[in-house]
Amino acid sequence: MNWRGLLVSVRDAVEAAEALEGGATIIDVKEPRLGSLGAADPEAIAAVALVVGTRRPWTMACGELGDDAADVSVAGSIRSRLDRVLALLHHSAARPAAVKIGLAGAAGTDWRRRLRAVFDSLPAGGDRVAVAYADWERAAAPSPPEVIAAAAGLGCSVLLVDTFDKSAGGLFECCSPGMPAGWVAAARAARLQVAVAGRIAPAEIPAAWALGPDVVAVRSAVCFNGRDGTVQSTLVRRAVSVSRI
Repeated sequence: MNWRGLLVSVRDAVEAAEALEGGATIIDVKEPRLGSLGAADPEAIAAVALVVGTRRPWTMACGELGDDAADVSVAGSIRSRLDRVLALLHHSAARPAAVKIGLAGAAGTDWRRRLRAVFDSLPAGGDRVAVAYADWERAAAPSPPEVIAAAAGLGCSVLLVDTFDKSAGGLFECCSPGMPAGWVAAARAARLQVAVAGRIAPAEIPAAWALGPDVVAVRSAVCFNGRDGTVQSTLVRRAVSVSRI
């Protein structure tokens, strides 16, 4: 992933069109009602990919690794979803530029081996994203330093710092003030590109950029009626305008 700009998470083709009109740099597909990295239905993902085409890179959330030791079931579910998306596209749109798998519930398990197995089951192409939750204790996930240390060995080129519990505080509320900046710096030292997310409010977007990431990812900030509302181009445009640093 060699981009810099605003990522907007959308749930369907209508929202994707709004995000494009507003000037989003990257379009991410997920179902927000299913959690931080809730996986959308293959039909919704394919519809977004067709709207986006080759105008922007698009990425997809694939849910959580969890604490299930049966990696085959996790890998099979993710692979079958991606295969269905590609079948629906009939090679008429670009493949996902990156895939993201969260680590909620994976603390204390052999998550490094399991996540590598899932990544290795996916078709070649596209970046692998290591996800570090700022509220990792609440998520029962590995800590950000653990994820950063493991990222290269997992074949990841990107670190996403996000929050798991969207009903709690955002990125700047759920951890000590210096933590997000320290994680970004550590990821940079590990030669990872960095995206930051986590209920970043419109007024917090400049502060998110001040952390030094390549990408700032938003949803609630560009939705009418909050995270579970709908993406609007006017709100995306405002978010893009304060992203010019």
